Amino acid sequence: MIPRVLLLAALAVTLQTGAAAAACYADYKAKQDNPLRLHYGVIELPDSACGSRSAAAQEIDRRIGSGGWQLLNVMSIFGADGLAERKASAGAFYLRY
Repeated sequence: MIPRVLLLAALAVTLQTGAAAAACYADYKAKQDNPLRLHYGVIELPDSACGSRSAAAQEIDRRIGSGGWQLLNVMSIFGADGLAERKASAGAFYLRY
């Protein structure tokens, strides 16, 4: 009986760890001025930024700001299953930052 309980406990811990390690991504729009340039991008977010658009926006703005870009809008936050459909649209800004 005890080995079965230990096996179930180990399985539960493994499932929780796998869920916590699941990747989170966002798609966004950004701009640069003088001359005006716009881009659509996809970015991988840390777990701490996956909970809300405002947390994602802070992380994205910090990272793209290093390249001289200003965040305009966080379009959505999604999992790895949404990457393939966004890759062509993001072009050079697909997982760049």
